Amino acid sequence: MTLDMSDVNSTQSPARMPTLYLGHGAPPLLDDPIWPGQLASWAGSLRRPEAILMVSAHWEQAPLSIAATTAVPLVYDFWGFPERFYQLIYPSPGAPALAGRVRELVGAHQPVAEVPERGLDHGAFIPLMCMWPDADVPVLQVSMPNLGAEALFETGRQLAPLRDEGILIIGSGFLTHGLPFIDPTRPDDDPPAWSAEFDAWAADCVARRDLDALLDYRRQAPALEFAHPTVDHLVPLFVALGAAIDAPSTIDTPIEGFWLNLSKRSFQFN
Repeated sequence: MTLDMSDVNSTQSPARMPTLYLGHGAPPLLDDPIWPGQLASWAGSLRRPEAILMVSAHWEQAPLSIAATTAVPLVYDFWGFPERFYQLIYPSPGAPALAGRVRELVGAHQPVAEVPERGLDHGAFIPLMCMWPDADVPVLQVSMPNLGAEALFETGRQLAPLRDEGILIIGSGFLTHGLPFIDPTRPDDDPPAWSAEFDAWAADCVARRDLDALLDYRRQAPALEFAHPTVDHLVPLFVALGAAIDAPSTIDTPIEGFWLNLSKRSFQFN
């Protein structure tokens, strides 16, 4: 199966938002001399969304769960960083109307739960601090009910109508995430083979719109055991793909390259 690249003029509403898959790094991303500017430029190229629906690698919970729609503390789900990173705030407005639409769209196909006390985790708020630093766009986070590529793809398809309502759907992960195998002394212009090979494979599959290969990544992707010892940072890609599958016109790669030897390659499905 290939991604359907139908003619944008015949299939795509002028109001339709793209879907995104991005690398969210870690809190020190905010201090990087390059990456925050790349994220900011990317956001600046987009039409301002009515709200953002975020699916982060850092929240797997079944059934699919809807996080807070009112002001609650962020989830500082990281360890060993300077204290200032635990003082970060991102007071984005809640999105109760979007939560209702998620219940309508997804609830017809799978169970939906509410976790009203859960705030945004760092897979959500770190990139958002770079992309919409004024925190003036409503944000809703939902969980991944499992890590199955096909199931998350179908969840993306269920959420796809939101694109015509001005909602930006973001899958937040990291295209390679072999934390046990990184060498912080190694330059990012010479990443280890496992990271470079997986990055190249994924980029090629997306460029060729080879959905079958992507969904079959456990058998086809090179160096998976090193690039993704756990697959939680890869599979948000399938939510973004599912939401885009029926009418994408182009696929962009706004960010590429490596950070601590990990691929920060990100995709925009229009």
